[in-house]
Amino acid sequence: MYPDLSAPKAVYIHIPFCTNKCHYCDFNSYVLKGQPVMAYLHALEREMERTVSSLPPEQIRTIFVGGGTPTVLTPEQMEFFLNLVKTYFPYQKDEIEFTMEANPGTTDADKLEVMKAGGVNRISLGVQSFDNTLLHRIGRIHNTDDVYRSLELAKKAGFTNLSIDLMFGLPGQTLEALEHSVNEALRLDLQHYSIYGLKVEEHTLFHTLFQKNELPLPEEEDEVKMFEFIMNTLKRDGYEQYEISNFARPGYASKHNTIYWHNESYYGLGAGAHGYARGVRHVNAKAVQAYIDATNEQLPYIENNLISVEEAMEDFMMVGLRMLKGITYEHFREQFGLELDRVFGDSLQRMVRKGLLEKVEAGYRLSSQGIFLGNEVFGEFIGTLTVNE
Repeated sequence: MYPDLSAPKAVYIHIPFCTNKCHYCDFNSYVLKGQPVMAYLHALEREMERTVSSLPPEQIRTIFVGGGTPTVLTPEQMEFFLNLVKTYFPYQKDEIEFTMEANPGTTDADKLEVMKAGGVNRISLGVQSFDNTLLHRIGRIHNTDDVYRSLELAKKAGFTNLSIDLMFGLPGQTLEALEHSVNEALRLDLQHYSIYGLKVEEHTLFHTLFQKNELPLPEEEDEVKMFEFIMNTLKRDGYEQYEISNFARPGYASKHNTIYWHNESYYGLGAGAHGYARGVRHVNAKAVQAYIDATNEQLPYIENNLISVEEAMEDFMMVGLRMLKGITYEHFREQFGLELDRVFGDSLQRMVRKGLLEKVEAGYRLSSQGIFLGNEVFGEFIGTLTVNE
């Protein structure tokens, strides 16, 4: 049954340009000044054309434009880009979730009008904190006034599906500071919140400081208290924690990210983008000029690997268990034509005995303790697959 040979229903497109590079960021992003933006957009068109020629879309359900900061595009560049998307990945406006990432201060009324007219109906705003001192410390160039102004403009432009990102476990962040940010965020009464713990990634300024023992991170006990506060407070305010780091009003869970967590296929376009379709994962050239040059001749892949059924099943477990509803026997059977317990029974039972997973009627899900120890659970399913005949 694996792989699914149908065309992906989701599209990810990467715009790699940013106003600056944040201290914690290891995403494939580049400071905007001096970048060949229009040449990049034309390269995207070439990749789109070749992609849909080799795998024509059938019924697009979600589009996600990430970065970088896609909203650093000018209104004219944004209009050109959104016309490309509509041309190569046709969709019905009332049947699609079309998300664009934005940073506070990079959206004005004109740009938002272009985005709305171009089909975008969901904005994910990178806020990270409502503490201006902390924002400066982590390399953000916006302040809280920019956040309020950007959200007000988005609402005036007619956007009714708004999400913001927050972070916890930041250098110098106290539990009280985190509580303030969460409470300020909830006062906005938005549809969705993503709240992530800091990970110190290689090739970032924070990693360099960490190696020098110059990064004053909160104690692990305080991080746990922060996460407990986040979960309890958002639940109290009527938000469902549908994934470890994501909270939504009923009906507003991210449909696009849920496709990732269900290990389903998606188109991936742009510099450094990953895609997954018909059992093959690809990675694009990362550097802007390398990506542009590659699209002149062919699809800009630097990796293009057939994923074995064993690896696909392991991926299914790792990403699926991030969802608080967990994984189901039915979904596993649909993707692989096998019974979940026959494939992963030993590992599942081990995690149940440890109290990190719980067995439910439909399948398995993280326990309340497992939510805090997700990496231990996910690691259980890496490279240890044995099919019980």
